[in-house]
Amino acid sequence: MKKRMAKNYFKSKDEVKTVLDKLESSYPDADCALHHDSIFHLLLAVVLSAQTTDASVNKVTPKLFSTYVEPSQLAEADIKDVEEMIKTLGLYKNKAKSLVGIGKMLCEFYGGEVPQDFVELQKLPGVGRKTANVIMSVGFGEPHIAVDTHVFRVSNRIGLVTEDNVLKTEKALMKIIPENRWSHMHHVLIFHGRQCCTARNPKCDSCCIGDLCRYNQK
Repeated sequence: MKKRMAKNYFKSKDEVKTVLDKLESSYPDADCALHHDSIFHLLLAVVLSAQTTDASVNKVTPKLFSTYVEPSQLAEADIKDVEEMIKTLGLYKNKAKSLVGIGKMLCEFYGGEVPQDFVELQKLPGVGRKTANVIMSVGFGEPHIAVDTHVFRVSNRIGLVTEDNVLKTEKALMKIIPENRWSHMHHVLIFHGRQCCTARNPKCDSCCIGDLCRYNQK
């Protein structure tokens, strides 16, 4: 049975810092796993990654990227052609529609460039808060925390936060994690979620923060 945890498990900034330090030491090379060669292509890859593994996305993007180098090319694409390139991914029909829509909107409203603006990004088809956070962080190098399934699960399970939805988790993490660590900790928490703190049967015995994590306390 899953343990019910109290709020504010870590009582001080020093305790939080210890957890963050241990996690970062365990995943020093944590970074965006989606292959891309431009901010435009990063945007496409992140949109494609919804409910799909990064590894699966990386298999389809080489042909997609070489065919549609610029937004103007994608804006004029036949949706059926895009569907064919990404048909191995979940929700590929909706995603193909979003990609072509992104190309059209970038050309019509943003001069063919990905806007460096969190709010404007979310006006693009298929782009929500998480995707916009990733683009601002990975693409433009600004401090943002994107909360995906892994970040939500791990941060709440280990005790960094105790929230019941993604937005609350994002805002809570921004309060307890120093701003200069936001972007890297996003990747670190993802790596930890994939490699150790998995949704089912987490590897608590070999966890780098097993002695600190509230989930692992008896």
